[in-house]
Amino acid sequence: MATTDTVNLLDFDPAALVAYCARLGEKPFRARQLQKCIHYSGINDFNAMTVLAKSLRNKLKTCAVIRHSAVLQDHESVDGTRKWLLDVGAGNAVETVYIPHQERGTLCLSSQAGCTVNCRFCSTGRQGFSRNLSVSEIIGQLWMAEFALRATRGGRCPSERVITNVVMMGMGEPLLNFDSVVPAMRLMLDNNAYALSRRRVTLSTSGVVPMIDRLAAELPVSLAVSLHAPNDALRDELVPLNRKYPLSELMAACSRYLRVAPRNFITFEYCMLDGINDSDEHARQLLALTRAVPCKFNLIPFNPFPKSRLLCASPERIKRFAQILIDAGFVTTVRRTRGSDINAACGQLAGEVLNRTRIAERERRRYHAGTGLVSI
Repeated sequence: MATTDTVNLLDFDPAALVAYCARLGEKPFRARQLQKCIHYSGINDFNAMTVLAKSLRNKLKTCAVIRHSAVLQDHESVDGTRKWLLDVGAGNAVETVYIPHQERGTLCLSSQAGCTVNCRFCSTGRQGFSRNLSVSEIIGQLWMAEFALRATRGGRCPSERVITNVVMMGMGEPLLNFDSVVPAMRLMLDNNAYALSRRRVTLSTSGVVPMIDRLAAELPVSLAVSLHAPNDALRDELVPLNRKYPLSELMAACSRYLRVAPRNFITFEYCMLDGINDSDEHARQLLALTRAVPCKFNLIPFNPFPKSRLLCASPERIKRFAQILIDAGFVTTVRRTRGSDINAACGQLAGEVLNRTRIAERERRRYHAGTGLVSI
């Protein structure tokens, strides 16, 4: 029977699991076996871990559990996109999205309950922020989704990986939860867990410059930057974090990151907003801003949500904007909207958040004072 000192083994990255097993009097190879049982095979019953010595299994039954956040809702889109709502306690729930595409299966993970960055076009940010997620709450999304998806694959090999790519693009700013996100990503990369390459794990940030440098030093994975504006004045309004880390500092951080990145480019994400950031001049400014940073552009048609007061740029305008970038020699893609019928598309993730930041109150004061983007 578990005790009050019970630990959740999903909270341990490879090094931490070795240390934990050492405290139990076990050698490092036992930690590797245990990790493979959990993350490679999806076993959460210690009795079923027959590769482990019975004495270790009995120890673990008294002091450890393997538990992901409870699934509150499970929705599947007509296009095959699947979204789970997960209970992370105290009135908070986060969303996880699986996006199938030909031979690739991408899982979009959340890192926070809510978000403090408050980008104007993001449903999560408008909810406010409650807290950071733990390692187990982050990697538990992958653990839950991978083995839930394997269970629905019929006669296909039960050990065949379903999720081939992970993107830290769900609810929250990953770099503001660095101490939980990085251990979770170490598990994604470990050969005794999910064995993903650094090229197949992408972290998306709104531009927390010091933490971009720290990520480069500790665990460089593929990097995407939520840019959304080509000049500081506009980005200050769309992505308030820009007031602390302006574009010149962000571009310099991206250049430094490329020295160690697994890919030789940064992906700049750009949400296309009608009449806000979608003009030919904005495209030319974007080219000037990024000329010294090897990059590709991912244009994202805006996915509306209640009270956003924003509209998506027209298909013709998006096509024209993209062509300007392509003609300048940049790889440019327009993200295909997936899962919009279940509110699983980019910018629509909301979950349920016990807001501790009073964002809604501040937004009302700002609106009535006539400041900010009151026209949208």
